[in-house]
Amino acid sequence: MSGFDNFNTDFYQSSYSVDDQSQAGYGYSNTENPYNKPYGQYDYSQPMGYSSPGVMQPQQPYTGQIFQPTQTYTPSASQSMYSNSFDDEPPLLEELGINFDHIWQKTLTVLHPMKVADGSIMNETDLAGPMVFCLAFGATLLLSGKIQFGYVYGISAIGCLGMYCLLNLMSMTGVSFGCVASVLGYCLLPMIILSSFGVLFSLQGMMGIILTATIISWCSFSASKIFISALAMDGQQLLVAYPCALLYGVFALISVF
Repeated sequence: MSGFDNFNTDFYQSSYSVDDQSQAGYGYSNTENPYNKPYGQYDYSQPMGYSSPGVMQPQQPYTGQIFQPTQTYTPSASQSMYSNSFDDEPPLLEELGINFDHIWQKTLTVLHPMKVADGSIMNETDLAGPMVFCLAFGATLLLSGKIQFGYVYGISAIGCLGMYCLLNLMSMTGVSFGCVASVLGYCLLPMIILSSFGVLFSLQGMMGIILTATIISWCSFSASKIFISALAMDGQQLLVAYPCALLYGVFALISVF
């Protein structure tokens, strides 16, 4: 047993002591190592330096302000377009194609048969005025005790289709169906005057016949004048006025009888 004790004593014998911790070890020089300083004695204000190759240098400290980042993104033109206010948008009536100035000018052109029609305005597809005039014509017939809304819209559709085919055969430029419907609808305005007179007195006498013939001539002349101006059909007004007179004659028959 004494030999075993001596063996253990010889095995654990070493020249290492706790006092050697303050000195350099494991190949380091005896210079002062800043990392071996106890806690509270290290100078954190000094920048950390590295002399070993391949080690990344420390980044620059952040100099900005918290919660106030710098502007680094600029929106494009397509994205900034949606951020604009609604003041730059056109009015709703203009988007729907309803222009009260043009409606008023077309109405004055119909009411004044001798007035020169503006072809640029008359060539527009405007159905707001014709719809109002058709409703007004049916309303005046209703005041006379005649419920003829279906006949008014049915005859209007057939007449517009016939005039559309005829004008495309006669003109060199051609015309759209909406333009034909717009012109014929605006020229229905004098027929509203005839149906309004039918509410007050009978149109089946001599005065009624003269008034009806005058209204038919008025409507057909105004429509043919507008078609001639919009389609540049010089010298063909009488050829265009004849089918228009037939169409408005049917409306006059509805108003009289």
